[in-house]
Amino acid sequence: MQFIKIIIAATALACSGLSSAQNYPSKPVTLVVPAAPGGGTDILGRAFAEQLKKRLDQPVIVDNKPGASGMIGTQAVAKASPDGYTLLFTYSSPIYYAQHTFNNVPYDVKRDLAVISEVATNTMILMVNNDVPAKNMKEFVAWAKKEKGRLSYGSLGTGSGGHLTAAYLSKSQGLEMVHVPYKSEAPFAQDLAAGVVPWGMGTLAPMLPLIQSGRVRPIAVLSEKRLQGLPNVPTMKEEGFPDPELVTMSWFVFAAPAATPKPILDRLEKYAREIAQSPAMKARLEELGMDAVGGSAADFRRNFDATGPLIEKLVKISGARNE
Repeated sequence: MQFIKIIIAATALACSGLSSAQNYPSKPVTLVVPAAPGGGTDILGRAFAEQLKKRLDQPVIVDNKPGASGMIGTQAVAKASPDGYTLLFTYSSPIYYAQHTFNNVPYDVKRDLAVISEVATNTMILMVNNDVPAKNMKEFVAWAKKEKGRLSYGSLGTGSGGHLTAAYLSKSQGLEMVHVPYKSEAPFAQDLAAGVVPWGMGTLAPMLPLIQSGRVRPIAVLSEKRLQGLPNVPTMKEEGFPDPELVTMSWFVFAAPAATPKPILDRLEKYAREIAQSPAMKARLEELGMDAVGGSAADFRRNFDATGPLIEKLVKISGARNE
């Protein structure tokens, strides 16, 4: 009798979940962005939310939850009700890097999250405040060695791609620099322009107005090819720094709580892939110095497993886990 009750309860629960998925969405959806307003993740997240709203035919409300290298906002979604009404749009740090950098990550990416799609990729750029007397990598390293032990650098958070590559550069060149982590890219960009930190690794979207105003100077891009938005800025390899550790890519991913019903996840994946490849989003990404991906959930899992050992190696080389 007890077994029959369990079967009946499970069947009722499954039917209830199916009905909920069929009626989805019937109210506004919250898209958590684990970064402060004004940074690259926020800018792209809002553009994504606008496109998602059109497909869901419901308001999509962006909720910024910065802090702890993106882990605060990511944890909020991992612990949220798995009904498709609390979703995540995040940069790489809390998904790919956190597990290798922090001893106590308050969620498990594979267990607690259903990553729906890698929406886009971004390239890091080494930038300096305009007062720094360096216009190329040779001059940058010479300046940093002259100021050895007295310099700091900023990034959009401990364990971020920008942090790891900057830490690697500092250690490999014997520069003895101190890392200053920010909650997100917008405050880092402002402090870089103000000279609070003299240099750091950032992305094009929030930095472009500062570059155009002459307050921040890009030195090199950390990719295999030059950025369309910065055609005169060379790659690290072109500057004589061919280390594979200095070619870094960051991903923007769309995710939901792990137990979200599969029909909802499938629908959201379809929309995410459509959005990434749409002319409107591709044009926006190009403006931001990013590239569209629009991969599947299965694509993410393969990329996540493939990049893990590389990130772990970079963390070990940079000593980032000690922070």
